[in-house]
Amino acid sequence: MNREEILAATATELSQKIRAGETTVKEAAEAVLYVIEEKEETLHCYVTIDKEKLMAGAEAVQKKIDAGELSGPLAGVPFALKDNICTKGMRTTCSSRILENFIPAYSAQAVENLEKAGAVIIGKTNMDEFAMGSTTETSAFGVTRNPRNLLHVPGGSSGGSAAAVAAGECFAALGSDTGGSIRQPASYCGVVGMKPTYGTVSRYGLVAYGSSLDQIGPITKDVRDCAAVLYAIASHDQKDSTSMKRDCRFMDALKKDVKGMKIGIPQDYFGDGLDPEVKKAVLDAAGMLKENGAVVETFDLSLVQYAIPAYYTIAAAEASSNLERFDGIKYGYRTKEFEGLHNMYKKTRSEGFGAEVKRRIMLGSFVLSSGYYDAYYLKALKVKTLIKKAFDEAFERYDLILGPVAPTTAPRLGESLADPLKMYLGDIYTIAVNLAGLPAISVPCGFDGKGLPIGLQLIGNCFEENKILRAAYTYEQAAGQKGR
Repeated sequence: MNREEILAATATELSQKIRAGETTVKEAAEAVLYVIEEKEETLHCYVTIDKEKLMAGAEAVQKKIDAGELSGPLAGVPFALKDNICTKGMRTTCSSRILENFIPAYSAQAVENLEKAGAVIIGKTNMDEFAMGSTTETSAFGVTRNPRNLLHVPGGSSGGSAAAVAAGECFAALGSDTGGSIRQPASYCGVVGMKPTYGTVSRYGLVAYGSSLDQIGPITKDVRDCAAVLYAIASHDQKDSTSMKRDCRFMDALKKDVKGMKIGIPQDYFGDGLDPEVKKAVLDAAGMLKENGAVVETFDLSLVQYAIPAYYTIAAAEASSNLERFDGIKYGYRTKEFEGLHNMYKKTRSEGFGAEVKRRIMLGSFVLSSGYYDAYYLKALKVKTLIKKAFDEAFERYDLILGPVAPTTAPRLGESLADPLKMYLGDIYTIAVNLAGLPAISVPCGFDGKGLPIGLQLIGNCFEENKILRAAYTYEQAAGQKGR
């Protein structure tokens, strides 16, 4: 295979070619490094690239493949990892100055699972600082650009991972999703991104933002790759008490068959604020599923307008607690000049955290403070319970819920940071999924008039990833290049 053929392959296609002896892991790694060399200065998808580790890993994996020790669908595939997922011996910064030189002594369980499957790691992708943002513009190490249009954002907070997959700077990547941080950038960049059911993938080694909401998931070129990566990373882990034992035969779901599947479209997702081009593309996708045998109807989900205040109250409260550990004592950045311990804490955190992170820490500290805890945080938890109940009732009638991923396509660089509230409102279709712990996928379903990708979101009940993957695969096969 020549370089162009290697780069055109999906992750599972590449692995099959490597195992068949048509190319090598080294050639795949060199092809990716060629693209990185060509595009990275413009796109800035990565915070850290470890060429030595990549080439050493490629050699070691090739030996195992040749010896018949690795035969899975991801053996030999070069991967990228979001920079809030710990990697032993490789810098993990969360795109924050406060962790600029942090090198973990262990790898996240998801990374270990990937490496057991034969993946080789390229490096760590850029992100919104501590995953707080929707554009990958709050990174301390500069912005990432959307490979589909350099004047637009790639989405966030897993924007570097989505942009790297879309640009061919890796064959697949891991991201994390707290309120849409995998699905929204996947939608903006025209790739596939999945947030699994809470507890499917171990959070051990994922730097915490909102512990009750965070989940690691795949960003890939197509639905088959998504199923393969999810199968590789899903596991019960004693080091994460929220992870669960599951029957994870996700590859079995890849059938073009939605006959009799009941799909609900929430009226609430198609009201004011939704771009007409996005609306048309998503409804056209629903029509295509209907043509393939699905039963599609609209219904009232309700509570959508309460999801954003509930989410930002809960996520900020958990963030203020989780980020307390970054104090300049244990690890990470410490201010140079200070007088006394309290002053050192204050200056370290003031200098180390960016504006968006400080905003959310202060918001979280406020809603947890005496006199406001009941009024805000406890009320948000009650709303979270009601949102889960609304989804439970919907899934008594429907197999899946279908809607847009975001109200618009990718905004221009700089637009969202000027109005943080507008940026928060952009998460309206994704955050309820995290509040309810549900699985959901973003699949490309067309482009707007400016050539920017549009994403279709399919939401399933807890532990029903296979239904989502089957519907997503059916749509992808039926739409062909129209969705891309």
